[in-house]
Amino acid sequence: MLRVLGRRNDGYHLLQTVFQFLEQADALSFQVRNDRQIHCTPALPGVSDDRNLAILAARLLQRHTGYQGGADIHIRKQLPMGGGLGGGSSNAATTLVILNKLWNLDLGIDELAGLGLQLGADVPIFIHGRSAWAEGIGEKMQFFQPQEPWYLVLTPDCHVSTAKIFCDPQLTRDAKTIKIRDFIAGRHENTLQSLVAQRHPKVAQALSWLDRHGEGRLTGTGACVFGEYPSRQKAEQAHQQLPADMQGFVSRGSNISPLHTQYKEFFGAWPSG
Repeated sequence: MLRVLGRRNDGYHLLQTVFQFLEQADALSFQVRNDRQIHCTPALPGVSDDRNLAILAARLLQRHTGYQGGADIHIRKQLPMGGGLGGGSSNAATTLVILNKLWNLDLGIDELAGLGLQLGADVPIFIHGRSAWAEGIGEKMQFFQPQEPWYLVLTPDCHVSTAKIFCDPQLTRDAKTIKIRDFIAGRHENTLQSLVAQRHPKVAQALSWLDRHGEGRLTGTGACVFGEYPSRQKAEQAHQQLPADMQGFVSRGSNISPLHTQYKEFFGAWPSG
């Protein structure tokens, strides 16, 4: 759910949204260096080091703490780039959380989230690692536990520019506020969905197909769209009916992020607030 309520003087938009995690995720590994170099492999297609959020996160943590070491970061992409699934934001969050541990910096989770906000409005939710109702520009979060359904996520072969969509003169920015209980009762509107579908025919096609198998919904600004199902079997049945020119995957929704789960497996207790 994503409702655009207005726009601030600095250009950021006021939102109401709900964050929930997927089990499907990128895989990151880290190696501490003795120098201050930050390297990320393999190179992400079309993304320079100055735009790679994992590298930017590591450099920000260095500057903030004065840490004199560095890191080699390896990213195995499993989420589509530019799909609205938060791949870049989650990789930035993972980098902050893991290097905070490996570099023995002992920053609290709230301080890390504050750093993450400098990199993007979606980064703090991945640092906290818990499903949330969010307002403001996405930084004011109230953690809650919605149902954890199965999703069929379609990945249209197109890129939706978040900046262009939010600057589009046809974007409406006057959605009315709702409550968590309204969302739970079925208020799942995405203010951006109709506009993104107008601008990107492949997104419109994917939404139309999902509507014939449930309800098609846009994730963030897209391009990915999804349908919600009560069981893996139902989601897989829909997946098997996908036409040859559409791609997608099935994943369960989770109220705890993969980062949160794996951090506890490797290191024990989650960082304190």
